[in-house]
Amino acid sequence: MDEVLEDIITTEVAPPYPRSKATLRMVVGVMFFLAGLCFASWASRIVTVQQTLGLTDAALGAILFSLPVGLMLSLPFSGWIITVIGSKRLLITALLFYSLALVSLSLAQNIFQLIGCLVLFGFSSNSVNIAVNTQAVAAEELYKKPIMASFHGLWSLAGFTGAGIGTFMIGNGIRPLYHFIFIAIVTIIAVTLVARYLKNDKVTSSGPVFVMPDSSLITLGIIAMCSMICEGAMFDWSVIYFKKVVLAPTALLGAGFTAFMCTMAGGRFIADWFARTYGLKRILQVSGSLTVTGLLIAVIFPYFYTAMAGFLLVGAGVSSVVPMVYSAAGKSKTMAPGVALAAVSTIGFIGFLFGPPIIGFIAGLATLRASFVFIALMGSCVVILSTRAKL
Repeated sequence: MDEVLEDIITTEVAPPYPRSKATLRMVVGVMFFLAGLCFASWASRIVTVQQTLGLTDAALGAILFSLPVGLMLSLPFSGWIITVIGSKRLLITALLFYSLALVSLSLAQNIFQLIGCLVLFGFSSNSVNIAVNTQAVAAEELYKKPIMASFHGLWSLAGFTGAGIGTFMIGNGIRPLYHFIFIAIVTIIAVTLVARYLKNDKVTSSGPVFVMPDSSLITLGIIAMCSMICEGAMFDWSVIYFKKVVLAPTALLGAGFTAFMCTMAGGRFIADWFARTYGLKRILQVSGSLTVTGLLIAVIFPYFYTAMAGFLLVGAGVSSVVPMVYSAAGKSKTMAPGVALAAVSTIGFIGFLFGPPIIGFIAGLATLRASFVFIALMGSCVVILSTRAKL
């Protein structure tokens, strides 16, 4: 296995930069797509795994918390690992392991095995995330213009693709094991073919495991955290909002989430142009404003078409915040790109992890509409922080 991995990496053979900047951009885009495909493949079969193991909704919710636990466990180490072995080696290794961890999820025979597999899946997922974003920063350096959001757009596109493949597999009665093996094979083949064209990093033999980020990176992390609270809430609560507040027909309960996902994916493909034209500060201000406006429309006018319009605006609002924040973090003058990205991700992911439970807590104390007002406040924080920050 070590010899195969070394052949894939080919550190000494590959030049410091790929043959062209277009090649690097294409290869990094492939890596983003593969990462999104693996994650979406698991998401599409969660219900199948629940039925196979006979899990209640409450038990499933508790078990799924294992995935963010794995993510959080990897955050302190990923930046350090990048400085020691480089983002190229980490990305290749983590993405291959990610695909194998996906297969392991289908082999879990009981709750404890599933928890362990989810922790490994989450750990490798975040390692891939930090490494691939570090490579994206390298591509931006070659292009000398913002292109980060387009990479995240490919991740979102992979989400649609993975959901479509999952629907096909379920419709044809194909077990998760064979479904995940297929995705793993596609991932391994793709990585083997294109990984040599990734950028080689400067590495050090050692370094501190944790470095305290400076104030600018902390601000970027808080902006990401506020946006991730909004994003996580939309992922977990949009269908429930359409059911309990909008009172949409059963067949249309997912309409709001679909609207949100469409504008989030589409927004990422045009966000780079806006960033080049108007600058990072302006796009973050507009993004936060769109999020606030969309949520308030959905809260004040909780009817089907107005809520749909509101969710469309929210998707457009959150689409560019995290990619732009990652892009800015990767250009830090005080920390290496991988370490800076790990620091910002650590702060930002707190929002994605704890945002949805907070929404549920507020909904329990008051109403679900009141909890969506809280999400809108997080969008306003993006506007305020980006206005005051030196970006």
